[in-house]
Amino acid sequence: MATVPKQPQQQVVTTSEAQIAVHWREEEYYYPSSKFIGQANLNDPDILNRFSEDKFPECFREYADMLSWDKYWHTTLDTSDPPFWKWFVGGKLNASYNCVDRHQAKYKNKAALIFVPEPENEAPIAVTYRDLYVRVNEFAALLRDHCGLKTGDRVTIHLPMIPELPISMLACARLGVIHSVVFGGFSGEACGLRAADSSSHVLITIDGYYRNGKLLDHKAAADVALETAAKEGHKIDKVLVWRRHQGQNASASPFVQHRDFWVDEILPNYSGEIVPPVSMDAEAPLFLMYTSGSTGKPKGCQHRTGGYLAYVTGTSKYIQDIHPEDVYWCMADIGWITGHSYIVYGPLSLAATSVIYEGVPTYPDAGRVWRIAERLNVNIFHTSPTAIRMLRKAGHDEPTKYNYHFKHMTTVGEPIEPEVWRWYYETVGKREAVIVDTWWQTENGGFLCSTKPALDPMKPGSAGPGMPGIFPEILDEMGEVVPAGSGKAGNICIRNPWPGIMQTIWGDRERFVNQYYRKYCKNPNSKDWRDWPYFAADGAVLAVDGYFRILGRVDDVINVAGHRLGTKEIESACLTVDEVAEAAVVPVVDEIKGRVPEVYVSLKPGFQPSQEVVDKVNRAVETIIGKIARPKHIHIVPDMPKTRSGKLMRRILASISNRGATGDITTLANPDVVEKVRELVQGKEPVAVGEVAEDIKQFGKED
Repeated sequence: MATVPKQPQQQVVTTSEAQIAVHWREEEYYYPSSKFIGQANLNDPDILNRFSEDKFPECFREYADMLSWDKYWHTTLDTSDPPFWKWFVGGKLNASYNCVDRHQAKYKNKAALIFVPEPENEAPIAVTYRDLYVRVNEFAALLRDHCGLKTGDRVTIHLPMIPELPISMLACARLGVIHSVVFGGFSGEACGLRAADSSSHVLITIDGYYRNGKLLDHKAAADVALETAAKEGHKIDKVLVWRRHQGQNASASPFVQHRDFWVDEILPNYSGEIVPPVSMDAEAPLFLMYTSGSTGKPKGCQHRTGGYLAYVTGTSKYIQDIHPEDVYWCMADIGWITGHSYIVYGPLSLAATSVIYEGVPTYPDAGRVWRIAERLNVNIFHTSPTAIRMLRKAGHDEPTKYNYHFKHMTTVGEPIEPEVWRWYYETVGKREAVIVDTWWQTENGGFLCSTKPALDPMKPGSAGPGMPGIFPEILDEMGEVVPAGSGKAGNICIRNPWPGIMQTIWGDRERFVNQYYRKYCKNPNSKDWRDWPYFAADGAVLAVDGYFRILGRVDDVINVAGHRLGTKEIESACLTVDEVAEAAVVPVVDEIKGRVPEVYVSLKPGFQPSQEVVDKVNRAVETIIGKIARPKHIHIVPDMPKTRSGKLMRRILASISNRGATGDITTLANPDVVEKVRELVQGKEPVAVGEVAEDIKQFGKED
């Protein structure tokens, strides 16, 4: 067990204009059980020695050696073209082979994937490693022969959470075709823009899928995608359509001859075909993952084959503690990087059983997730703070009604409030499971900060130390290191490269350098990695024990009378009020202070809006943070506007607070709630006061 220093006394800290004011207190420690430690993949403290800075970069051979290589590499890290690092240079391998073929001898009759349809009357479907091998090979043959795809081509995949999504990805990887998965909840226009940017000539989609009890027409989005791509000057030649129900068509969208094809009608032509996996250079691109950028244009994060696969395999084994006999459920969508790394490539590389759930976690009721966990005997659970808050709100005591037992739980994607963390630990985890609160980004490939589950104690709200072989630091605006325990926040950066880091932004090397490395580069002519810290654009504070606490995007701050307040810390304070289920903090224009925070809260079932609740929230913010953070208004709303992935759309709330245009809300999961919130805040007759300020428009934009 790691030695933990005595926790410091809470101090009052004066912050400068250039710093985020940090007022969170240090939380108590929680420790893993001896039962978990005894079975853990990583329970040897020597990991700290093996991955120490003086062993960098060779320490990452440990991850790479978990893979099957066609040809071993000759150079672990090539820094000749900074910051375009090259990993495992000279090595050759295939990602599809590593996730499918190499498990055939030992695990062919074991479930690789378990698909849980949203309709509860549809039984779960197990896809064994043998099934996966057959299906990936047949679809790879179709892509090669019917579509004419070859190594280096790009394919856009716009699919919901169904087994055909990882099958499509692995078939592409088998051929050395670069896949670009677009989140199924994104619009056809968003899909088309990404397809055009990547020059994809093939689009893979489905006729329909279930969401909140409805069978949605998804093929219609493909038609919009093709029109959008055409406006960008790009033509998509073929659309491959999987079918949700055998013999049925869930879409009203017409098929265009010689362009649109039902997969199940042409797949029999490739029955039993075996496609030899193409031996790919370690540096060959594996996939593109588009993420929102500060310019508004999505950027295609380009991830390599060897380094990426090594990093997600190593972190899945050591931090997720995945064994082949585990049933692992990551509730993320494969359309995001978490799903790529920790539903598909990491778990399947380790021969795990990975659960894929089609629908909404609270459909048809708040017990659905826990029924699935009980039925499938899930023992590793992985989700986001947004989902945790949603489940807590929908059914605070629901987990206690079901006989499941998690050994391990993950939280990922955004900072988690300590009060929510405790519910996750005590109610969901039944005080049996360890929790890893991971911090990383689309660009990073895999975890950057996390506790090592059998070695480090947990601390609510803190991501923990840097991962093995990852050396984070906090820098101020002048590039000076902010010391641990100072109580001052700054920009969290990574001092060294790592195998999971993206190669570049697709088609835009200059943007890659400017966005992630220019800010803190010590010498642009240097080929020494020490001169090129990675800038994550997240604020953080480092405690004396070496644990990092992430404060959110550096954009998600409110400058109040010269004090920059992190919105997450205010939201965390609101969530200490018993009645509050969710909280969102947005900046509102103030004549005196410039910007002040405005708070939106929704309540747990059984509680009614009242002045008493408003007073409690005010007191909590003042007590935990200070009067400087006192909200201008506190609005109790029936629900928050959310994307279909469950993310709170703070941008819309900021627009309402500032009497601005809410913009396009058609892609929200609950667009009707926007008008209810607007009426509650502005009254029946809103008064337009001109364009909302640019920084308000940008606030809370999904990343």
